[in-house]
Amino acid sequence: MPSKARNLAERSGNLLESHKNYDPRILLFYGVIASLLLTLSIGLGYQQLTKVDEYSDRERQQNQRRVLFPGPRGNIYDRNGQLLVGNNHRFAVLLHLDELKAELRREYIRIQKNFIAAEGKKDQPSYAQLHQLSRVSLVQRYLDQVNRIIGRAEVVDAKQLERHFFSRLLLPYTLLDNLGPTEYARLIEHLPVTSPLEVFASNVRAYPFGSAAAHTLGYVRPDNDVDADGLPGEGLTTFKMTGTVGKDGLEKAFDQHLQGEAGGRIYRVDPSGYKISKPLEERKPTQGKHLTTSLDIDLQLAAEEAIGDRTGAAVALDVNTGEILVLASKPDYDLNQFSPRATQSIVDDMNQRGAWTNLALNGSFPPGSTFKIMTSIAGLRRGVLTPDQPIEHCNHYLRVGNALKPCYNGKEAHGDVLLREAIAESCDIYYYRLGLTLTPDVLATESRRMHFGRRTGIELPNEVGPINMPDTAWMKRERGERWTDGETTNISIGQGAILVSPLQMACFVASVARDDTYTQPTLVHQANRPTQRHEPIGLTLEQRAAVLDGMIGCTTEGTAKVLQLAYLRSPFPIAGKTGTAQIPGRKNVAWFICFAPADKPEIAMAVALIGDTAGEEYGGGREAAPVAGAVLKKYFEKKAQPTAPAQVKSARSE
Repeated sequence: MPSKARNLAERSGNLLESHKNYDPRILLFYGVIASLLLTLSIGLGYQQLTKVDEYSDRERQQNQRRVLFPGPRGNIYDRNGQLLVGNNHRFAVLLHLDELKAELRREYIRIQKNFIAAEGKKDQPSYAQLHQLSRVSLVQRYLDQVNRIIGRAEVVDAKQLERHFFSRLLLPYTLLDNLGPTEYARLIEHLPVTSPLEVFASNVRAYPFGSAAAHTLGYVRPDNDVDADGLPGEGLTTFKMTGTVGKDGLEKAFDQHLQGEAGGRIYRVDPSGYKISKPLEERKPTQGKHLTTSLDIDLQLAAEEAIGDRTGAAVALDVNTGEILVLASKPDYDLNQFSPRATQSIVDDMNQRGAWTNLALNGSFPPGSTFKIMTSIAGLRRGVLTPDQPIEHCNHYLRVGNALKPCYNGKEAHGDVLLREAIAESCDIYYYRLGLTLTPDVLATESRRMHFGRRTGIELPNEVGPINMPDTAWMKRERGERWTDGETTNISIGQGAILVSPLQMACFVASVARDDTYTQPTLVHQANRPTQRHEPIGLTLEQRAAVLDGMIGCTTEGTAKVLQLAYLRSPFPIAGKTGTAQIPGRKNVAWFICFAPADKPEIAMAVALIGDTAGEEYGGGREAAPVAGAVLKKYFEKKAQPTAPAQVKSARSE
C-alpha cells in the first residue's frame, strides 16, 4: 500500500476512535442543557399548578366589577305600634351609561365629521374633547326626551357627567331626582321598555308626625360607604349606590340595628369598563330590623302642644320600668326637612332658633325648689330633721353671715312650719336652716347616692350635660375659692352651682315614687319588663309619709294647686313639687316634678320651661305644672279607654 494511502487510513481510524469514545466536554454540555430544561419544566409546572388561583383572581379583578345597593332601613314605632319613622319612595330618572357604548361611538363619529366639514382637520378638537362632547350630546338627547314628556327644560351638568363616567360608569347616572307623582306616572307610561332610561324609586326616611320627638328620633344623612357582608367579590373593583347613616337620636344610636342588608351584582366588563353580560351573581337587598320604642306618641304630642312656642322640655317615665313615655324638647324642627338632606337655609334657621339642642337630655339648669325633696330626704336620713317638729321660724328672712336671705315663696312669713307645709308652700327659710345643719358635703354625698351629678345612661348619643353636684372640694378645685354658708343655703334650695337636666329630674322623681335610689331610663319598649329594683332610699314609713303628704299638698293647696283646679281635676292624689330657678344674668327656669297616682305611682314627670325675659318671675306652678297636667290627663284618658295596639310589622318585612 502506498504510504499516502496508509496515512489517510490511520487518520480516519483515529477520528472514528475519538467519536466512539466521546469528548468529556460534550458530555458536560449535555448535562447542563438537561438540567436547565428540567428546571424550566419544574418552574412551568409549579406556576401552572400552584398559582392558578392567583392568576384566575388577577383575571377576575381585571374583567369583573361589583355593584352594591343599600337595603331599606327598618321602621321605628311607638310602644303601641304607631309608625314614627318609615320609608317613602323618592322618584328619579336614571340613565344607564354602560348600555350606550355603541351609541357613543356613533355620536363621536358624527361630531367628528361635523367638525371636519365646518373647520377642516387642522382645527379639529382633540380625541379627549371629542369624546367629552359626544357624551354630553348623547346624554342631553336622552334628557330632552324626558323634558318633552314632563314639560321641563333641564340641562346636563357636563362636569358632573364626566366625574360619574370615569369613576362610576357601572352605576346609573341620575338625570333628575325630584320627580313629582304626576311626572313619575307620565314617564312610566311613555318611556319605552327597552330604553336605557329608568324611572327609579329610592327609599328616603319619612316622619309621619313631622317635628314630634324630633330630637329623640334623630335623622339620617347620605352615606357612600355601603357594606355588603357575605357578598362575593370583596377583591373586585366595587361601585356603591348611595345609602344612609344615622346622625342623631335613635337613628344614630341604633344605626346597626336599623340598617338594611345591602344587595349587589357582579358583572363582566370589557377593557373600557362597559358591562358585557347579565349579572354573574346577584343578591337582593333586604330591609333592616324594626325598632319599637317606649314612647307614647299621643302623650308626646300632648306635651309638645302644651309647651307650644316656649323654650323648654318635658319628660315622662313609667315609674316601675323606667321606660320613657315622653321626651319633648322645644324649639324643635320638622324631620321631613332632613330627608334626603337639609338645605342650608334650614340649617341657618335652626342655628338662629337654637333648635339643635335636646334640652330634655342636655339642658343644664339649677333645679330650683324641686331639689328641696332631695334636701328633705338627706335631712331625714341623717337624723337632723323630724317631720313633726319645726326647725326654724320663718319671718321672711334668715341672716346668714352679713346677708339677709329672703324667703322667695310668698310675701308673708310662714312662721313655724313642719316638713309637710315646708314642701307644700316651698318655704326657703326652712331649707336654708336644714342645709346649714346638714353641711354641704353631707348634702352632696346624699344627693350623689340618688345619682345627682351623674349622667343617666339613656341609649341616646351625646348625653354631655354639664351636670354637677358641688361640694367644698369642688369649689376649691374648680374655682379656687372657699365654700361659704351662703353657697350652702343656695344649693339647699336648688340654686348655685348645682346643675341638672330635665331627664335627670324625671328619673329622680320616679325613684322617689318607687322608694328607690336610682332609675335607669330606657327608650326601648319591652313587653312585661320587670320593675326596677335598686337600693331603697332608707326612710321610715313615717318619714316617707311626711314627704309624700307635702308633695300631695303642693298640688292640692300649695304652689301647684292650679294643676288640680284648672287643668286636671283628677279623682286621685298627685304628688308634685314646683320650682323656680334663677340663672344669674339670664332668665328664670320654671320647674315642676310629679308622679301619679300618689298612692300607687305609674307615671313620673319633669317639666322645665325657660322664661322669655331676664329677671321676670317665672313660676313653676303657673308655667310648668299645666304642661304636666296635659300629659297626665291624656295618660289617664287613654288608660280609661284602652284600645287594641297596632300590629308591628315583621322585623324583616319590606
